[in-house]
Amino acid sequence: MTATAGGTGDDPDALGASARGRRRSPAGRRPAALSDLDLAGAAAAGDREAMEALLRRHYPRLYAVCRRLAGNDADAADAAQEALIAVSRGLRRFDGRSSFTTWSYRVATNACLDELRRRRRRVVEPLPDQLGGRADPVGEQISARLDLDAALAGVPEEFRVPVVLRDQAGLSYGEIAEVLGIPPGTVRSRIARGRARLAETLGEGNQTATADRQNSDEP
Repeated sequence: MTATAGGTGDDPDALGASARGRRRSPAGRRPAALSDLDLAGAAAAGDREAMEALLRRHYPRLYAVCRRLAGNDADAADAAQEALIAVSRGLRRFDGRSSFTTWSYRVATNACLDELRRRRRRVVEPLPDQLGGRADPVGEQISARLDLDAALAGVPEEFRVPVVLRDQAGLSYGEIAEVLGIPPGTVRSRIARGRARLAETLGEGNQTATADRQNSDEP
């Protein structure tokens, strides 16, 4: 399956179908000027240009969540693609009672987890040290990212998902509760336990930082 735009290097114009035969967006306005709610309504009614604009607008953050849940780029790209398909197919069920962002996170998270359960996780090989021990900021960033991926992979799914939605997506506890269909108190508890597992895996130095973030966290 070919990944879509947003951090994967593919052409964003590959999203959706050709511009030929598209319906006009509401009131003839450019899709970029429309709200999520207007785009969602137009897309659900068959406006392909609105659909493409909506998916392109939200792909980066959906991919970012899939990337953290998957733990590697290849599975994240496929999971994000499945998430986009699920969002586009589910638009007729979007009733506007929650924000489109919250709704799309719920649909995308479920689609991502379903896709990952169907796939055998690929092993991410560490990059060789090609600089002979010299300081390498880029290499250090990659190493830190791989460490975090490995640590997240070791956190049970019920704790990993709310941690990613909070720390990667920036959702509030109430929004995460809506996405996952669980009480806010349960969200807070699972995030605390997930962060504790991450801190334990990543080391004592990170544990202090994680504890500080937990203490200062706002709902």
